[in-house]
Amino acid sequence: MTLSPAAWIEANQRYMIAAIAVIECRLEVARARLGERATDDERLDAALVALDAAAAISPPPALVRVRELFGLSAFQYEILTLSAAIELSTAVGRTCAELHGDPRRAVASFGLALAVFPDAHWSALAPDAALRRWRLIEVGDGGLTDASIRIDERLLHEVVGVGGIDARLRNIVRVPGEVEAPPRLASAVDEIARCLGAPSRPTVVLTRDSADARVAAGCDALRRVGLDALIVRNADTGDRELLVALVQREVMLRNAGLVIEHGGADSADRVAFIHALIAAVPSVVVASDSNLVARGPAVHIALPALDGQGRRVLWERSLGAAAAELNGVLDELVSEFRPEAEEIIRLGEEWRCRCDAGEAAPTGVEHPLRSRLRADNRSHFGGLAQVIVPVADAADLVLPEAQAETVAQIEAHVRYRETVLDDWGFASRDGRGLGIAALFHGPSGTGKTLAAEVIARRLGFDLIRVDLSQVVSKYIGETEKNLSRIFDAADRGGCVLLFDEADALFGKRSEVRDSHDRYANIEVGYLLQRIEAFRGLAILTTNLKQVLDPAFLRRLRFVVAFPFPDTAERKKIWERSFPRATPRESIDFDRVARLQVTGGNIRSIALHAAFLAAAEHAPVSMRHLWKASRDECARIEKPVTAAEIGGWI
Repeated sequence: MTLSPAAWIEANQRYMIAAIAVIECRLEVARARLGERATDDERLDAALVALDAAAAISPPPALVRVRELFGLSAFQYEILTLSAAIELSTAVGRTCAELHGDPRRAVASFGLALAVFPDAHWSALAPDAALRRWRLIEVGDGGLTDASIRIDERLLHEVVGVGGIDARLRNIVRVPGEVEAPPRLASAVDEIARCLGAPSRPTVVLTRDSADARVAAGCDALRRVGLDALIVRNADTGDRELLVALVQREVMLRNAGLVIEHGGADSADRVAFIHALIAAVPSVVVASDSNLVARGPAVHIALPALDGQGRRVLWERSLGAAAAELNGVLDELVSEFRPEAEEIIRLGEEWRCRCDAGEAAPTGVEHPLRSRLRADNRSHFGGLAQVIVPVADAADLVLPEAQAETVAQIEAHVRYRETVLDDWGFASRDGRGLGIAALFHGPSGTGKTLAAEVIARRLGFDLIRVDLSQVVSKYIGETEKNLSRIFDAADRGGCVLLFDEADALFGKRSEVRDSHDRYANIEVGYLLQRIEAFRGLAILTTNLKQVLDPAFLRRLRFVVAFPFPDTAERKKIWERSFPRATPRESIDFDRVARLQVTGGNIRSIALHAAFLAAAEHAPVSMRHLWKASRDECARIEKPVTAAEIGGWI
């Protein structure tokens, strides 16, 4: 019958009393022999019987469990019991002092143990024997037989049933409370538990989500496989060999596994300490904010990204009462940005402190939390992309009705993606192809990049223009690494990813003739995977749709053809090419619209004409437009007919 915790503590105390009684009897026998007196063997036999009776409990007494756990011989067990008895009984100490012939030596010693206990063997205190290897005892200075022996303080607490963490580990190891991983991590916890239960016992490295969520998932998984959890925190490692042994001993005493917190900024010594723990402990989960390279068998599991509901819960929890004052801003933060959980917690707590201090958000401008998230996201792109704060107005974009409607649909897909995917359940039905990828193709100057900027501005996002000169590398594997950095940063939300001149990256795969073809195809294959998994809006622009890999076209949600503008569209573009502050004189927009050029060319002509007029201190007139048009057509090598520019001046 298994005892309750309270009943077990009482039974364990009775066992310790019986064990000390046996020690007292053996010491009395040794003292009688020393004084050449008769020994009381009957008393010793009775004490041994009482000890056996006290041991018949479930769970077994702590001292018995320690003996079995560390594989102590009968003699080693007696040494450990003697060293514990001296701490718990003054009578035992006095007898030891008498046997040593020195009233100041009320301690145990190896020489005394050799003389008192049966089945004594010299190897009991070898450096690699259990008592010293697991630091169950401490051996004092001097010769081995004369040196004092004391039970380790942590072991003393253990055998009397108190437990606790070794004082030397308090800055490194902690026992988790009743923490549970969020329900959204249930499948990840199942997978972690399967790995921990595998015969190879691989190290499990958890990434993504918050530090708290990673730790909670690791603790839950360890409990699933019948182990308690110990959390190893980031701390000064000190004497690495000693601390590893103490942690390993703690794991054995508690039947536990480790959840190790690891940060990308950890020192080399700290990482070496983690590696030593992994080598010493069979069940380890590393909760990491970067990918730790674990030695030996390892499985890396990226916890699933926070969904909209998960982000909302974290924002509301970290903001506290300040969440109610955000009104619609909180909805924007949840739907538009996908930061890591730790960042949500940090920013939410910072804003709550500002609100508690009486600081309110200024009206009429972007909310500081939204601005902060956008600014933080920009830093993740490094030199691989150009961050553009869009200024183009929707009125500047002139398109046929069908194309304008499709551009509006793209915006709607981004704006309401959380509603459709998360709230309405489409994401759970099929996790593939949830990103929004669009191809804008057509002649140069027809408004493809302008349309991307307009969409970004209307959404309140940054436009991230990928710098192909920085991304594409001649070194094998570097292009994929650069693209991974870009997509990882863009996955945080709050931006539109723009691949201008996309045919340079997304070209058709070719037949493999040499290693260069093979690695070029690998790059294209990697892009296919990332485009399909990307959860934001990616816009590709090209003048040459026919050179794109067909697999990309199948993965695009929108394909928009930007046609050469007709006369009516060119007139609208001309009318919108001059800011209101620009002085103008008798410009005939019907006449200039006859010039068959694209919107990009029209804007270049308008700008050039403005400079010509400014140099003359005169308003922009048809004469300036005629000169600027001739120059632009010469630049793009376009023949100009009289029907197009005749009668301008």
